[in-house]
Amino acid sequence: MKILITGKNGQLGQQLQQDAPKGVELVALGREDLDISDRAAVFSALDEHRPDVVINAAAYTAVDKAESEVDCAYSINATGPENLAVACKEFGARLIHVSTDFVFDGSKSSPYTVEDAIRPLGVYGGSKAAGEVAVQAILPEAVIVRTAWVYAAHGSNFVNTMLRLMNERDQLGVVADQIGTPTWTGTLARALYSLAANDCAQGIYHCTDAGAASWYDFAVAIYEEGKASGLIPADKEVSIDPITTADYPTPASRPPYSVLEKRVEVNGKGIKLHHWRQVLRQVLQSKAN
Repeated sequence: MKILITGKNGQLGQQLQQDAPKGVELVALGREDLDISDRAAVFSALDEHRPDVVINAAAYTAVDKAESEVDCAYSINATGPENLAVACKEFGARLIHVSTDFVFDGSKSSPYTVEDAIRPLGVYGGSKAAGEVAVQAILPEAVIVRTAWVYAAHGSNFVNTMLRLMNERDQLGVVADQIGTPTWTGTLARALYSLAANDCAQGIYHCTDAGAASWYDFAVAIYEEGKASGLIPADKEVSIDPITTADYPTPASRPPYSVLEKRVEVNGKGIKLHHWRQVLRQVLQSKAN
C-alpha cells in the first residue's frame, strides 16, 4: 500500500513517518513540497506519486492567529482538503482527513458524537468545519477523523510549553473551565493507519485518548508526571492555580466542553485506547530516556 501524507513537518506528520507500518510505501510531503491550497500542485503530486491513500495531516492550527489571518486559515483548512478530495476522486485514491473538536461550540455536557451538528465558534473551527463539508460533498466515501488537544514528545505543544514554564517559574495559572481530552500523536497515528488499512472505512470517526480533563487537570498531571520522570527537578515547587476563561482572554473563543465520543469502529480496528494520564506518563518517561 502506498500512502501519501501531507504536513510532514507537523507533530502528527512526524509521528506518521516514525510509526509507518511495515509494507507501507510512504511519501511524506511538507508545505515546501506541496501547497495543498494550490489545486494544480495537488493534482501534479497525486499524478506523480499515485498513492492508494492520502492522509491529510496538513493544517493551520494557530487558533488565535486565525482570527486575523482568515484567508490563510481557510486556504489551508478548507480549500486544501477540497483540492485533495477532488484530486483523490480523479486518481482513485482514498482520502483520510484529520479534523478537530473545534468544529463544535462546546454547549453540550456529554461527549460529542459523530451525528452531532457542527457549530464552530471561531475562524479556526469554522475553517476546519468548511474543510469537512467540502470533503464530504466531493468524496462521500472519504474518512474524516476528528481529534483534540494533540501533543507529541517533541515540538510546540501544551505539554512541552508547560514543562518549560514549570522549570522556569514558581507559579502558573491554567484555565480550569474548558474540558476536553489530551491526545498523543502516537494514538492518532495508529488510528489513521488502521483506517487506511481498512478499505471499508468511510465517514466520520472520533479518536482521542480515553477520559476527560480540563487544561488545569492536564497541567497538574504534567507537573506530577514530569517530576516522576525527572523532566522537572524533584525539589522544584510550582504553584498551579486554576483560573477561568474570563481570567485569560484570547482573540478566539474556545468550546468550553469538547470531549469526543470515541467510535467503536476505530477501537475495533486494533486501536486500543488508554486513559490520557497513562499515555502522558509513558510519553514523558520515554522523553526522559
